[in-house]
Amino acid sequence: MDEDQAARRRSEEEGLERGEETAREGQPSPAWDSRVEWDQQDLLMGLSGRESREAAGPEEAAEPEPESGVPGGRRGEGRAGWEPAGPGGGERAAPEGGVAAGLEGGRGGEGRGEQDQTDGEGRAGESRSRSEARQQAGSQGAPGSGTLRGGYWEGSRERHRERKVKRRAKGTKQVESKYRPEKKPDLPQERRQAETQKNVVLKGETSEACPCWLSEQRRRPPTIQISLSPKPRRQSQWSSLCHTSVSVINELAQMGDPDVLEMVQEEERISNREAEYIFGMNESLSSRETSFLISEEPAFKKDEQSKDSIFFRDGIRQIDFVLSYVDDLKKEADPKAERRKEFEQNLRKTGLELEIEDKRNSEDGKTYFVKIHAPWEVLVTYAEVLGIKMPIKESDIPLPENIPFSCMLEPLKLPKNVKHPHPEYFTAQFTRHRQELFLIEDKSSFFPSSSRNRIVYYILSRCPFGVEDGKKKFGIERLLTSNTYSSAYPLHDGQYWKPSEPPNPVNERYTLCQNWARFSYFYKEQPLDLIRDYYGEKIGMYFVFLGFYTEMLSFAAVVGLACFIYGLLSMDTNSSSTEICDPKIGGQIIMCPLCDLVCDYWRLNTTCLASKISHLFDNESTVFFAIFMGIWVTLFLEFWKQRQARMEYEWDLVDFEEEQQQLQLRPEFEAMCKHRKINAVTKEMEPYMPLYSRLPWYFLSGATVTLWMALVIACMVAVIVYRLSVFATFASFMESEASFKHVKSFLTPQITTSLSGSCLNFIVILILNFFYEKISAWITKMEIPRTYQEYESSLTLKMFLFQFVNFYSSCFYVAFFKGKFVGYPGKYTYLFNVWRSEECDPGGCLIELTTQLTIIMTGKQIFGNVKEAIYPMVLNWWRRRKARTNSEKLYSRWEQDHDLETFGSLGLFYEYLETVIQFGFVTLFVASFPLAPLLALLNNIIEIRVDAWKLTTQYRRPVAAKAHSIGVWQDILYGMAVLSVATNAFIVAFTSDIIPRLVYYYAYSKDATAPMKGYVNDSLSTFLIADFPNHTAPWEKRDFTTCRYRDYRYPPDHDQKYFHNMQYWHVLAAKMTFIIVMEHVVFLVKFLLAWMIPDVPKDVLERIKREKLMTIKILHDFELNKLKENLRANSSELAKEVLIQENKTQLAKSTV
Repeated sequence: MDEDQAARRRSEEEGLERGEETAREGQPSPAWDSRVEWDQQDLLMGLSGRESREAAGPEEAAEPEPESGVPGGRRGEGRAGWEPAGPGGGERAAPEGGVAAGLEGGRGGEGRGEQDQTDGEGRAGESRSRSEARQQAGSQGAPGSGTLRGGYWEGSRERHRERKVKRRAKGTKQVESKYRPEKKPDLPQERRQAETQKNVVLKGETSEACPCWLSEQRRRPPTIQISLSPKPRRQSQWSSLCHTSVSVINELAQMGDPDVLEMVQEEERISNREAEYIFGMNESLSSRETSFLISEEPAFKKDEQSKDSIFFRDGIRQIDFVLSYVDDLKKEADPKAERRKEFEQNLRKTGLELEIEDKRNSEDGKTYFVKIHAPWEVLVTYAEVLGIKMPIKESDIPLPENIPFSCMLEPLKLPKNVKHPHPEYFTAQFTRHRQELFLIEDKSSFFPSSSRNRIVYYILSRCPFGVEDGKKKFGIERLLTSNTYSSAYPLHDGQYWKPSEPPNPVNERYTLCQNWARFSYFYKEQPLDLIRDYYGEKIGMYFVFLGFYTEMLSFAAVVGLACFIYGLLSMDTNSSSTEICDPKIGGQIIMCPLCDLVCDYWRLNTTCLASKISHLFDNESTVFFAIFMGIWVTLFLEFWKQRQARMEYEWDLVDFEEEQQQLQLRPEFEAMCKHRKINAVTKEMEPYMPLYSRLPWYFLSGATVTLWMALVIACMVAVIVYRLSVFATFASFMESEASFKHVKSFLTPQITTSLSGSCLNFIVILILNFFYEKISAWITKMEIPRTYQEYESSLTLKMFLFQFVNFYSSCFYVAFFKGKFVGYPGKYTYLFNVWRSEECDPGGCLIELTTQLTIIMTGKQIFGNVKEAIYPMVLNWWRRRKARTNSEKLYSRWEQDHDLETFGSLGLFYEYLETVIQFGFVTLFVASFPLAPLLALLNNIIEIRVDAWKLTTQYRRPVAAKAHSIGVWQDILYGMAVLSVATNAFIVAFTSDIIPRLVYYYAYSKDATAPMKGYVNDSLSTFLIADFPNHTAPWEKRDFTTCRYRDYRYPPDHDQKYFHNMQYWHVLAAKMTFIIVMEHVVFLVKFLLAWMIPDVPKDVLERIKREKLMTIKILHDFELNKLKENLRANSSELAKEVLIQENKTQLAKSTV
């Protein structure tokens, strides 16, 4: 042992002498290649006690003080195996007891030699030991006042006392040195002083984040010439302590504990107390002094920075999120400023890095921007908390073989690098303790931007900002609600019309705009993987659903178009319309008046054109198409399950759990809660609102929804009254005006009233929908839902119920009520005893239902697309126009996005609602309008590109969120699919004329060669004009004695005159039979198809099993190799210990 200590002392003395010789010759030390690093290390060694070690690095600060009096002590021994590698700032191995030890001794004993003598108090000739120097420095609390370091120390402390504001410590920065190693015997004192102060300034910049995170930052490969922070040489006690605390915090974060940041604050309070001197030195330098000391030319010039830069001013740290706010001059400005200050401090304590842009640099001159960057350690910690899956190995599963005739679909496909921007990988949930397992090539691009902004938003939504009224307040949403911040959003990658320039990453926004948001690409497939990577799985799943729905609509559109063409081709040969148009048949049939007093008798052939148009949609193919659509709905939903399962596998959502953000308590709920109870799962106290407190709001909500539904019904009745009152006016006006005689053949009073009533109804629908959206959102907030998921579910129920009634009520009226309860001439039914009930056209009410459906469906789609395209464009233009007050200033990336429209948390909600309402038009009433799928197909082709265009160009980038399905909308689609079978069966039976024609064909036809001959006359009953009451009969007297009306009743000369005849009951029985048979057949086919088609395709199941197997194997091999390495290391240490013990035993024996 004595020999070992003697060898160590000799090694240290040799290093000390080498340092003295180097100082006397005025040359740089061979171990230090740069004068800048010499000054830096010299100054660091002059710091006293713990502060000096903390300035050198948190790992060294945790090491115990050396007790030896030998220069360098144990510290020199600990550093003996390492030495700086020069300008790179790293470390390289050196022989034990070699140059590094000499440097430590030289630095502690002799210092800089003759060069330091110019300062008045050189250390070259001093013989005191390292321990004495530390004792003296510890007693004084600072370096010697007569030295350069002492003067700088006193100045820094004085500035620190004057400012008395403790700010954050900036992260370790690296600056490329302009100095080159030159052999100069001496330097002027002023230049040496400036250089030394410069290195102190840069060396003092450190982070308030957890020290183990800081050490990881230092392990990153240097990208500049000189590193201003030494790389930690080994894991210290401080690092292990931090590792333990972060593990605890991670576990609490997984549980959603809002007190996690308080633990972080407590841990930081201990470390901050010891590192107070370093932080004080950092904050003692003003920005003016710093810029003077660092360089004559600033490292960052705002006016020269790229407008599309998405980095901090250093050009290295990427901006992951942006907050903005405007100074408020009102009384509540101070509380808002305090909340912002507390919020931003807590964000820094979680490890996020912030950079604030002053309002003077903004376009409008009054908006502050807070740019947020998530360092690597924050990303890996919260990636584990959120269970984000990352690649561990490239997939070896072969891609599915091309389907037959796939070459014909080549024009519809996108380039492979756009459709699949990344190869397929086996993935596993990320854990920061197994980072070697994952394919990390570049830490800056390992996590996609969507995952980065999702992680940052997760932190923002849980970060506290103070205590108000005895309750802890947290979350960015509450700050946005109180206008503490005006906006919070992630940045787009760059401009959408041009690719990004280095050093910015690949501009995925530009790629999406070129290959997805262009209307000329309407026939192309969507780049779904790229959409998912950029916007997240939730928005990606919406576009998957919209695209799949559009694909399936193409089949329904083809069949519907075929049915329409069949009706068009058979229109001239249709016996019903032929008889109606025949002057000898239809021209001789006198019809009863359609209204009282003012309406006159009319001839049946005046409805010739209407009967032909009705045949386009009311023919034999109607039944086939109604049954086909019932089966199509089932196939659509079952195949959507398969497509959804495939996307779950491809997007790593197989083991997905509900997004914790959706299960988080809403701030409004916490604010209103006065009770707390223990959560049965977490066993922690949480806010609780008893049922009796929420019951009044539930009643108010239900009453409001009921009232608005009643208002919709009232508006529909008002439209019916309009049609009844205007019909007589149209009829009398068109009869009296000679100018309308030329248009009377195709513009009858019935058609005119139907068209104007449908347009009026559509306008009323839009007005009611606009107001109800506002009221439903307010009512849902008043219910005080507990979580965001409950809020969205409640709003979905209200909005869908209202829009269902609002959009479909008029169609239900025409399909199932109009003309069904009219009565007969002489005994009509009256609405409110004033207006006579509406009658259907002699050809049936189907043509009116078609007109109503076409106007509402087409009008809604056109209005929706125009609103989605024009509304955000106009708002953005106006916002930019108002903001451009200082056009000569830089319009930066964050300001460009700030001026865009906000997509909002309910943006997808309204998109899904619009699609589901359209799905109802396509399925519920499709028997009356076979072209409905074609119109929906054309609309969706445009809708996809409009949504893509507005998301890419007109809206801020939404925060990425996960979703493995379309959620509650899938249940709504199933409900509408079942309802559609019943509605189409009733439309065919009661609204269409197909069942009465079939009954006549098989039961009442008298001509075998022309079975349908005489059908029109058979479907009309006879009424004696003399039986008209005085208040209903027309004013003018006619010479004919009877008129005809559409019904199955006995004639006036029958004993049971005007009662329903037997044919009426036969037709009614046939209608009910058809409904029952059709429903049972369609439901049977639906259930068979649902049973035969698996929810998850077989190949997807095999791929899932293969990936799980490979993932388990890779994890097993990784852990096994890690265990072997640990065993080898432990065995080598054990062998060393055994050898040492044997040597001690032999030495003891030899001594004895």
